[in-house]
Amino acid sequence: MSRASKLTLAGTSLAAVATIYFVHYGQQAEKTAMHAGVVRDMEQQRVKRERQADFKMQKELESEYKKVQSVHDGGKTGAGG
Repeated sequence: MSRASKLTLAGTSLAAVATIYFVHYGQQAEKTAMHAGVVRDMEQQRVKRERQADFKMQKELESEYKKVQSVHDGGKTGAGG
């Protein structure tokens, strides 16, 4: 083989290997980013469930307190009282 053909073969081989490496690296980075999105979504759903449970508990407590207690305005009917 001539020197030019050897250099051409080496250059195209190097370009092919570099292309494969960068494509693989890009796929791994995309996979990692997608997984991070799933983890973030799961965390947001967990927080939402906790907040919903707290809200439900507060509503139950409020209804229980309303059964036990009565709220009066102190007999004042006007703002200037």
